[in-house]
Formats: sequence, structure tokens, C-alpha cells
Amino acid sequence: MKGMLGGLLALIFGVLAGFCFWKYGATTPPNTLYIIGTVVFGILFAVFGVMFLSGRVNKTEDIHITE
Repeated sequence: MKGMLGGLLALIFGVLAGFCFWKYGATTPPNTLYIIGTVVFGILFAVFGVMFLSGRVNKTEDIHITE
């Protein structure tokens, strides 16, 4: 996955994790499926977020302490 697709997927999974967490607290009695969804979507959010941000790092340029 390259570029903005990883960032877009991270954003979508972050919103879904937030929605599941909100829905878990809002329902009476709490549904366990929402907390499982929160954990799964949270992990996917972290994975795609790291993939997106790791692509942003400039790997070809050396960093010197004198700069």
C-alpha cells in the first residue's frame, strides 16, 4: 500500500474504532461485540497509521548533527 491510501484507511479505521467505543458506552446493557470491534479497528488503525507515517520518512538523506 502506498501513499494516501494507507492514510485514508487509517482514518476510516480510527473513526470506526471511535464509533464502536462510543456505541459500547451508549448501549444498555453494553454489547461485547462493540468492545471487540473497538479493539480490532484500533489495531488496524495503528497498523495503517504506522504504514502511512513510515512512508513519509526521508530515508535517502543523511542527517548530520551539525545541521
